Formats: sequence, structure tokens, C-alpha cells
Amino acid sequence: MQDAELEAIRRRKMAELQNMQQQQIQQQAMMQEQARRREAEVQAVMRQILTPEARERLGKVRLAYPDVAAMVEEQLIRLLQMGRIQGQIDDQTLKAILQQITPQQREIKIERV
Repeated sequence: MQDAELEAIRRRKMAELQNMQQQQIQQQAMMQEQARRREAEVQAVMRQILTPEARERLGKVRLAYPDVAAMVEEQLIRLLQMGRIQGQIDDQTLKAILQQITPQQREIKIERV
């Protein structure tokens, strides 16, 4: 009798663990899908407000500094929502925005005597 009870408890526990694991997998899939949708929306907005040259520059920045590119995109979307963007942003304007966002780097010189 005890073996049968233990086996039943094991099966229930195993079923519970499998259900929890399936729920976690579903949640992760939903989160990934939401992230993909958000990224697609951001890219669509960037195609609208940036010239091809500016989009190319932002793509290069994304490769080297993904966090900086994300900050620029967020700022551009906020400006668009506030109605402060009229027309498309060209490469020179994007350069100016990047310079404002990126912290000023100090030049370090080492001189040997």
C-alpha cells in the first residue's frame, strides 16, 4: 500500500512540475513575442522619421552600443509623440542627438619621460 501511495504522490508531483514548466515556457514565448512586436513597431517608426543615411548610422551605433541606440530611439519616439519632429531627421541631426546623449569621453594621455 505504501508503495502505491508513494507512486501516486510522485506522479502528482511530476504532473505539477510539468504543468509549471509548460506555463513558464508559454510565458517566455509570450514575452518574446511582445518584444518582437515592440521592436517591429520601433523599426517602423524609425523608417518613418529617419532618412536612409540616418537609419544606417543608427544601425551602426546599434552594433557597437546597443544601449545608446535604444536611448536614441526612445528619445526620438518621445519627440514624435510630443509633436516636436517635423519631417524626417537627417544624418547631421542624428549626429547631434548622438553627441548630446553619449557622455563626453575624456582623453587620457600617458607620457613617458
